[in-house]
Amino acid sequence: MLTFSKTKLASLVALSFTASLAYAQETTQAQQTDAEPMEEVVVMASPIRDSQKAAIMAKQSADNFVDVVSADTIGRFPDQNLADSLGRIPGLAIERDQGQARYINFRGTPFRYTALAIDGIYIPGAENGRVPRFDSFPAVITRKIEANKAILPSMPGESVAGYINIETFNPFDSKGFSIATDVGYGQQDLGGGDITKLSVRTSWSNDKVGFSLFGSQNSREQVTDNREFDLEQEDGELVVNELDIRSYKVKREDEAYGGRFEYQPGGVVERIFLSSLYSEFQDHEERNQYVFDFATGAGLMGGTVTPGEIGSGLATVGRSLEYGLYENSTFTNTLGSDLAFKDWTVKGRINYTQTENNMFLPIISSGYGTVMGSYDLSDINDPILNLTSVNGVNDVDNYAYSYLLNYGLSLEIDAWKYKVDAETYVDIAGLPSRLQVGAMYDTRSAVGYSGGYSLDYDLGGVNPNDYLTDESWDTDFTNSIGGNYYDNKGLRGALEAAKGELEVAYSDDTKINIDEDITVAYGMLTTDFDWGSLVTGVRIESTDYSSTGPEGSQSDSFTNVLPSLHLNVDVADDVKFRASLSTGISRPSYSEWRASATVDTTEKEISGGNPGLKAEEAYGGDLSLEWYAADASLVAVGAFYRHIDNVIYSDSSTVDAGLYLSEYAGEQWDYSGYVNGKEGHFQGLELNFIGQASDLISDKLEGFGLTANLTLLDSEFTTLGGNSYSLPGTSDMIFNSSVYYENDSVSLRLNYQFRDDWLSTTENDSMGEYWNAQKRLDLSFSYTLPSFNDVDISFYANANNLTDEIDIRYVGTEATPNQIERYGRRYMAGIRVNY
Repeated sequence: MLTFSKTKLASLVALSFTASLAYAQETTQAQQTDAEPMEEVVVMASPIRDSQKAAIMAKQSADNFVDVVSADTIGRFPDQNLADSLGRIPGLAIERDQGQARYINFRGTPFRYTALAIDGIYIPGAENGRVPRFDSFPAVITRKIEANKAILPSMPGESVAGYINIETFNPFDSKGFSIATDVGYGQQDLGGGDITKLSVRTSWSNDKVGFSLFGSQNSREQVTDNREFDLEQEDGELVVNELDIRSYKVKREDEAYGGRFEYQPGGVVERIFLSSLYSEFQDHEERNQYVFDFATGAGLMGGTVTPGEIGSGLATVGRSLEYGLYENSTFTNTLGSDLAFKDWTVKGRINYTQTENNMFLPIISSGYGTVMGSYDLSDINDPILNLTSVNGVNDVDNYAYSYLLNYGLSLEIDAWKYKVDAETYVDIAGLPSRLQVGAMYDTRSAVGYSGGYSLDYDLGGVNPNDYLTDESWDTDFTNSIGGNYYDNKGLRGALEAAKGELEVAYSDDTKINIDEDITVAYGMLTTDFDWGSLVTGVRIESTDYSSTGPEGSQSDSFTNVLPSLHLNVDVADDVKFRASLSTGISRPSYSEWRASATVDTTEKEISGGNPGLKAEEAYGGDLSLEWYAADASLVAVGAFYRHIDNVIYSDSSTVDAGLYLSEYAGEQWDYSGYVNGKEGHFQGLELNFIGQASDLISDKLEGFGLTANLTLLDSEFTTLGGNSYSLPGTSDMIFNSSVYYENDSVSLRLNYQFRDDWLSTTENDSMGEYWNAQKRLDLSFSYTLPSFNDVDISFYANANNLTDEIDIRYVGTEATPNQIERYGRRYMAGIRVNY
């Protein structure tokens, strides 16, 4: 096994900082090199044409297949967060939660196939250690976003589908003092909830010293309409087993704070810097839920549900009330130094990142109520349930019993990274080349619980019915059951007053206790030719991990050698052809890799995590042809393919019992949980168009433009049982377009997004839950006043989900939906001030 000494690697980084301090006050003669310096493209332009031009230039000059989004471009779209912005890049699609963008399916793959970095530092995903969240990172810190599709050796091996790097604002981008503010207010159409936005970024720099500080706060209040179903098909007719009717009141808040201090003494020490970022997302949720079980009701009457989308019968009723919280945070800090020696540039980084992901849902559930009801599902987008009396009583708030269910999860990850990168220019057979080498030591500790619950049938004398209000549900569905809101906050407060602090009693079978060390070395050579360039290299990642469960610990180590090759051919001055071959891995998430499980020694059955999971391994290639039609116009086509071994999914299989109980080592027991399937793949075709009318048609159309991209996708993996499914997240088609008019003062954009059906990324055994196709139509407008004393003031208005779309999930086929969700339109107006 190939390993590197942590002490030696840390010493190398420390040496770079020691050298920085030693040389900081000295005047050192600048070192010269015969090689031509690499041009740096800074995306900080305005208006949008110049910003788009700079982003296209960055794409053209890159050594790999990459798409770039500038901060100025982000600001001119009606985006709620960075996930919305990324969703406009070819091949990237959004997965939303209650209407708000949260995750990215990069080229139609599971979330964990995407690596996320901030200023080149790969950070753990807040969810399960592998899944990046994009709904808490503010645009105020963003200088540009790079979506790398062909992965270089200098990039993380876990970039199976892609590598997203968020480059943050540098105080030296603007000499002297600068400040940028954004204040907005709006409303969610459904429920009339307030939306507020506030961000401030300030910086100062001279020739040697610079600093920046930023802060961002956003709040969104909304009502989410939710109808869920248990439906079947029998001889072509719908069987209605259960109707689940919910209304959520939601308040989502995110905030971020941080800054950067940088010193550029010159000479050997090019710069020393310290950066810090804290971001947090909170989702405060109030639940009002009724479940009407017609299948159980029919059974009590000695029969079964009669097939048909219209019907009636006895239903048992359950009610759930809750005021809970979902929250996650990322705290990342980097100390860095860049040194210029005789022929080498050396960059050292030390990073500490802590992520937390917590959920706590205290649910007051009541059961075994009964009603007579008639339902009509002929319009599935507005299901109707009318209630009639039973023995003269029809009360959906009258139950035989109530209990408290405390449900939650918790995960905290601490990660240290020690990273050194170096480069120099050399001649190989008379050809100018750039040699890059690097090493990294990444050590992580993950502690928490993948989930847990506790039941309490003693409510301390609190009666949930006392908290029913006379406020009718705010809904775009027909409120046929006459639902009224409960005072969930008051109910929780009463329970805490009667019983003390509410908490989850976690069990050991969900515990996560994992230590993971990743040691990395890479080398790559970029050789320039008259016709373009060739990048060759290899990355080696050695992984050591231990997963501790209630009965013991499972440890293992493995090494992955990840070669890659990237060919860039200048077919003409404005045409570039690219071809690449690359490899990657995807390690199991910490929930999957945990050594905790429910173990039944009598039946020889195990259910839970699987510390014996293998990492998924991938290899494949990319092709692209790019026509840079004009300064700010682009036509590109790309194709890609990735083969994947050891695809991880949820299933039933057998496992060595010794992974959990050492005394049973070698025995194969029945197992239900996470397993490695057989091989899989994903592939696709990307078409991208960015066009300024003045470039392509006539100068008289200056300001008009169109962007459009289309991605056609296909994926498949094979289970242990030989069944085939698409990878979670794969839509057959993704389409984005934006038509706009802009000049120095006015910006008007209409944006449309569409993605086809895809297998839900929610982990489930049935593998049959899908999201239905989704589309969005958004509008943005801004007006910028003439600049006065270097102060730029602009007013903006955004409207999201103009066509009031509905999100639908289904099981098996669209004929059996299991969830329909509404949340309405969203409007916001605000002011931006820049100096």
